Amino acid sequence: MDVKFYHNASDRLRAACAITAKAVRQGRKVVVYAPEPGLAKRYDSLLWAAQPLSFVPHVAASSPLAARTPVVMAQALNDLPYDDVLINLADDLPDGYERFQLLVEIVAADEAGRSAARARWRFYKEHRHTVQAYDLTKTES
Repeated sequence: MDVKFYHNASDRLRAACAITAKAVRQGRKVVVYAPEPGLAKRYDSLLWAAQPLSFVPHVAASSPLAARTPVVMAQALNDLPYDDVLINLADDLPDGYERFQLLVEIVAADEAGRSAARARWRFYKEHRHTVQAYDLTKTES
């Protein structure tokens, strides 16, 4: 499994929206893991407004349209329609992550976020996943 860490995000949810839109443009199917309902709602709202000229279709994993929608938001990683890309918006490792082909971690610039991300990075390396890092300060405008 490939794991991509996008670090130094000035806003994790906005970065998640941009990464989601890019993945959809590439024809990927995306599961966004947002275990807290408030987090999922904020992500949903931002995704509606993040790309003013291009809509990114998305629904909750429980929606009857989930299997026909390229982005699903999930509070758990069971009963999902696909296992292509997982964007982890939690600060810990979600159970069932290993079924995905690509896992995306977005790390804020604060020390608490960095510390949790370092632990996940070590875990992924110890479990022999291919881990890459991308500095968002070099790509954010």
